[in-house]
Amino acid sequence: LYRHLLLPFETFSFLALQSRVHGSSFAHRGELRHAKRIVVKLGSAVVTRGDECGLALGRLASIVEQVAVLQNQGREMMIVTSGAVAFGKQRLRHEILLSQSVRQALHSGNNQLKDVSVPVLEARACAAAGQSGLMALYEAMFTQYSTCTAQVLVTNLDFHDDEKRQNLNSTLQELLRMNIVPIINTNDAVVPPPEPDSDLQGVNIISIKDNDSLAARLAVEMKADLLITLSDVEGLYNNPPGTDDAKLIDTFYPGDQQSITYGTKSRVGIGGMEAKVKAALWALQGGTSVVIANGTNPKVTGHVITDIVEGKKVGTFFSEIKPAGPSVEEQAELAQSLGRVLSSLQPDQRRDIICRLAELLTERKEEILAANKMDMEMAVSVLPPAMLSRLSLTPAKLNGLSIGLRQIAMAAQDSIGRVLRRTMVANNLQLEQITVPIGVLLVIFEARPDCLPQVSALAIASGNAVLLKGGKEAANTNRVLHQLAQEALSVHGVREAVQMVSTREDVADLCRLDKMVDLIIPRGSSQLVRDIQRATKGIPVLGHSEGICHVYVDADASIDKVIKIVRDSKCDYPAACNAMETLLIHRSILKTPLFDQIIDMLRSEQVKIHAGPRFASYLTFSPSETRSLRTEFGELECCLEVVDSMQEAVDHIHKYGSSHTDVIITENQETAEGFLQQLDSACVFWNASSRFADGYRFGLGAEVGISTARIHARGPVGLEGLLSTKWILRGDGHTVADFSEQGVMEYIHENLPVGQRDRN
Repeated sequence: LYRHLLLPFETFSFLALQSRVHGSSFAHRGELRHAKRIVVKLGSAVVTRGDECGLALGRLASIVEQVAVLQNQGREMMIVTSGAVAFGKQRLRHEILLSQSVRQALHSGNNQLKDVSVPVLEARACAAAGQSGLMALYEAMFTQYSTCTAQVLVTNLDFHDDEKRQNLNSTLQELLRMNIVPIINTNDAVVPPPEPDSDLQGVNIISIKDNDSLAARLAVEMKADLLITLSDVEGLYNNPPGTDDAKLIDTFYPGDQQSITYGTKSRVGIGGMEAKVKAALWALQGGTSVVIANGTNPKVTGHVITDIVEGKKVGTFFSEIKPAGPSVEEQAELAQSLGRVLSSLQPDQRRDIICRLAELLTERKEEILAANKMDMEMAVSVLPPAMLSRLSLTPAKLNGLSIGLRQIAMAAQDSIGRVLRRTMVANNLQLEQITVPIGVLLVIFEARPDCLPQVSALAIASGNAVLLKGGKEAANTNRVLHQLAQEALSVHGVREAVQMVSTREDVADLCRLDKMVDLIIPRGSSQLVRDIQRATKGIPVLGHSEGICHVYVDADASIDKVIKIVRDSKCDYPAACNAMETLLIHRSILKTPLFDQIIDMLRSEQVKIHAGPRFASYLTFSPSETRSLRTEFGELECCLEVVDSMQEAVDHIHKYGSSHTDVIITENQETAEGFLQQLDSACVFWNASSRFADGYRFGLGAEVGISTARIHARGPVGLEGLLSTKWILRGDGHTVADFSEQGVMEYIHENLPVGQRDRN
C-alpha cells in the first residue's frame, strides 16, 4: 500500500496501527513490526545472576538499550520485571555478613574472625530491600538513552478492585502519553497468597500468581499489541528442553496444549513454562500477540527484542490462526524422508520421472502460458525490462526446456552409486568410494520460472529432495510448474520429494533449517546471493556474489572476432550473470580502426560506456568515468579500461573481478595459453563469448546455478555438482585395524610393490 501511495514507512506503519482494532491478535510474525504498544516481561532467570544473588548487568543493559530504541521509534514500551528479590538478597547478605563480622570482632579477644554463616533470608524482606535499588538501576540505564522511567508496584487486588484497576489503567495511560517507560513489578513485600487457578480456563480474570500472569493481565488491560516474555530457554518445546526428542515449536496454536510435555521450573522464579503458556494463551484470547523467547543467550540477547518486533523467527510465536498447509519445517522433514526414497529408486525409474516432466511441459503448454500471462500482466508495471524477459515464457522456451530435461534424464542413468575408487585395504577387505546425493536442497530463485523444472529435474536425477522458493512475481507460473513436477514424481510414489515453499516466512527463516537442509542454491541477482550468504546459519551456499565478467582484447586480436564476441558478451542478454561488464583493451589498439569499430558497434547497440581511470586519462573528451571498477551493471552499460599487456589484464581481473567468467580475444596462442593458465576464475575462455558460461551450452542439460566458490563445484553446476560421495568397506569379519608397528609392516609387505615397500 505505502509503495503505491508513495508514503514513507513510518507513515504507513502509523496508519496500519491506527486502523488495527484491538481484540484480534496478529496472525503472522511479519505483522509484529506494526506493534505499537509492547509489554516486555523479564523473567527471574533473565535478570538474575547465576549465583542468584544480584543482577546480570550485561543482559539487563542490552535489554534496556533495545527497549529504548523501540521507544524512540514511537512505540509505547512497558516492562514487567523480576529481580527485586535477587537484588535485595545481595544487599541483605552483604549487610548481615558485615554486621556479624563487626560484632564478632568486638566480642572476641583478638581480631581473628571465625566462619560467618548467613541465615535463610525471607523473600518478602529481600523484595523490600531490593526494590528501590532495582529501580535506581533501571533509571540510571535508561537515562543514558534520554528515556524516563516510572515505577509501578501492583498486587492481585489492584486488578480485582474496579476503582484500583481503573486508577492503574489511567496512570499507565498517562505515563505512556508522556513517553515514559513504566517499570512494573508485583509488590512482593506485601503480596497476598495467589488465587486458585480456576480462572485460567477462559474466563475474563487471571490471578496474579507471578510475573507471567501479571504481564498477561497487564497486556490485556492496556490493550497491548504484543507481549514478549523473556526466559532462559529458546521458547516452547514439545518435550522438556535437553531431552533427545525435544523440538522447539516455532508457532503455537490454541488447542495444541495436549501435545506438550512440561519439565521442571527454572532455578529461580516461581512460574515455569506451563505458567508462561497459560498466561500467553490467556493474553492471546484477550487480543494480544505473544512471543516467548530466550533472554539469556549471549549470542542473541543484544537483539532478541528488536528481532521479534521485526518479525524474525525468534522463540515461540502464539497465533490464533492455524495455516491450512504444512509449515516449512514440516515440508523440509517430508522432503528429507521422500528424498531418501527417491535416491533408492532404480536409475530407469528416475529417468521415467524426468521424461514424464518433459512431456508435461509440452502437453500442458497452454495451461503454463496462460498462468505466465497472468504473471506478466501484473508485473509489467513493476519489473524492469530485464526482469520481465526472465519472467516471460514462450513456446520456444518450453520446447528448449523439454529438450534439456531429456538430456538430464539420459545422464541420470549412472549418477548415483557410481564407483569412483576401489581399493583392497587388506585380504578380504575391499574399500569403495561411490557417488551419493547431497540430501535436501533449498533453491531460492527470483522471477525466472524456467528455473523450476530445470532444478527439479536435476534434483530428481541426482536423488536429492528439493525445497523451492520462487519469487512472488512468478507465483501463478510456479504453481502450475510445481504441480506438473509433482504429477511426474507420482509415477513412482515420491510426489513430495519436490516441495514448493509458499509460506510467509522470510528467506532468512528458511536459512535456519540447518538440521534438514544440506545445501542452499540462490538463483538470482547478486544482492539475493549476498543476502542468502549473510542469512544462512551453518548451511553451505552454492552461488556467486556477483557476475563481473571481463573481455580482454589483446594486441593480436582479429577484428571480426572482437566485434562478434564483444557484441554477444554484452548485448545478447545484458541482465545475465555471464554478460560482459568490463571491456579491457590493449593500449596499442587505441586510435586504430579496430578501436573505432568497437566503439561504433557499442554505440549502435545503445550500450552506455563508462571510462576506467586509465582510459579517461588518454582522452580529452571521454565518457563519464566509472564510479567503481567492481560494478555489475546488468544492463546495456559497460566499463572500458586500458591495459599494457596480457599480464596486466590478468592482474586487473584478479583485483576487480568476481571469479565468474573472463575472456581473452587473441590470435597469439602463447598469450592465450598464459591467460588460460594464470587466470583464477570459474570459467576462462579463448576467442569465445562469455555467454557460453551456461549449463545448457556446456552440455549439462541444465544448471542449478554458477558457482564461483573454490570448493565443491565450480562454474555452471549440473548433475555432477549435486552429488557427494561416501565410503563403503566390505570385510570378512576377521580382519581388524592394526596400527601397531608389526601391523603396519605386515600391511606394507602384503599390499605394496617391492620398490615402494622398501621406500616406506
